[in-house]
Amino acid sequence: MAAAQGRTVRSVLSGGLGLKLVKWRSLLILLCLTFVRPAASWGEDLPRPNVLFIAVDDLRVELGCYGSPLVKSPNIDQLARQGTRFSRAYCQQALCNPSRASLLTGLRPDTLQVWDLPTHFRKIHPDLVTLPQLFKQNGYYTQGIGKIFHNYRQEEHKGDSPSWSVPAVMHYNSHYNDKPQVTGELPVDHATLSKTECREVADEAYFDGRIAQLAVESLRQMGDKQFFLAVGFWKPHFPFNAPKKYWDLYDPSQVSLPKHRVPPDNCPAIALVDYDMGEGGPLSDQQVLEARHGHLAAISYLDAQIGKVIDELKRLGLYEQTIIVFWSDHGLHVGERGLWGKRTNFELDARVPLLIDSPAHRSGQVVDGLVELLDIYPTLIDLCGLAAPHALEGQSLLPALENPDTLIKEVALTQSPRPNNSNGVAYADKNPKIMGYSIRTDRYRYTEWREFSSGDVRVRELYDHQVDSDESKNVVDVASYSAATSRLESLLNNSLDTAH
Repeated sequence: MAAAQGRTVRSVLSGGLGLKLVKWRSLLILLCLTFVRPAASWGEDLPRPNVLFIAVDDLRVELGCYGSPLVKSPNIDQLARQGTRFSRAYCQQALCNPSRASLLTGLRPDTLQVWDLPTHFRKIHPDLVTLPQLFKQNGYYTQGIGKIFHNYRQEEHKGDSPSWSVPAVMHYNSHYNDKPQVTGELPVDHATLSKTECREVADEAYFDGRIAQLAVESLRQMGDKQFFLAVGFWKPHFPFNAPKKYWDLYDPSQVSLPKHRVPPDNCPAIALVDYDMGEGGPLSDQQVLEARHGHLAAISYLDAQIGKVIDELKRLGLYEQTIIVFWSDHGLHVGERGLWGKRTNFELDARVPLLIDSPAHRSGQVVDGLVELLDIYPTLIDLCGLAAPHALEGQSLLPALENPDTLIKEVALTQSPRPNNSNGVAYADKNPKIMGYSIRTDRYRYTEWREFSSGDVRVRELYDHQVDSDESKNVVDVASYSAATSRLESLLNNSLDTAH
């Protein structure tokens, strides 16, 4: 099984060995091409399932199926009722490119040496086999529509052509910040912030509406192909520019200010990040409320587009033979702690929604154990009876799909480099100066900010989710937590020594 095999792989550097250890570990992992699991016995009576792989950008765990009383997300909620909802899934880094590169290769950011927006993993590891590429090598028709890989700006890597049977569609011809495409005069914008937009336009005026439309057309053209169809949506990434009808789903009087609008008590400055909201200074209460209203509208707009794709899958009679995976690359702050955007190790950035609706596991079950986005790669190849092309650093979630009480791992590891900014500092051929390594256990979030070259710890954070789920107070220096801190320090070191 992937779970047992994955434990033998080193995942991230530990101590003062720095980049040299990272490079040696990466080389060892990439040489392990004989590291495979036995495939299931498939035949005419048990055909391999199709895969509908739905990726979203910046969606934190704020959905009806995750307990939000306000968010209207009926299509995603229905998907959760059909399949398996992972209540505590975590990204490996709260930034688009490293998160997606990790998920799609099955390797951690330190192994890939990808921690920024500009660096494509193939610049360092040109021969890695991605998740869709493996399906392609095993006879699947693979197609990517929208944002799957991050690097839409790099000519040589646009869409990552080795992964797809046909060129990626609309991966780089459109952008999350596109102005709406309409015929005639552009309708008035009822929003006031520079990072919101509220116009009476059709869904297809924006990127995600066109992505849904293309995905529906692609499904109609599949015929009898065995497919891996990846559909990537931008929302709810900034700007919050959903059509007005999605804003109208929410009564502004029900939109509230964040509970905590200042950093956690005793929080080190390195844990925080700046994000320019474009208003020339801090937002007023009314501006914060508008931004949060727009965020809700963007989630519901996204939900509607996902519904169109899944409805078409069912209409075509493909649902019963298709695995649906729904995931977000990382979370988001929308004014909490005074933060906007991502790039931290806090729970709001690290925790993500993850749903897997497999024909063999359709029960509306919930898995409460800790899992990582890194685990999707080994899970899908287990479900489809494929062999791993290289050593994977995640663990298959198949045991949890079969028994939701199964504990997959003791900790989930998320990291964040410094320096960092909203454009993503480039680390190609260089190193971050500081790396924040953060583990989430059942009760705690523990973080160490380390010198990347030496491994020396600068500052630490500890948040007790049993009494402080909002992470409002760093208690690492509180005497009553000394025993817990020592144990968590050991767990973090173990996590950095071996893949879990």
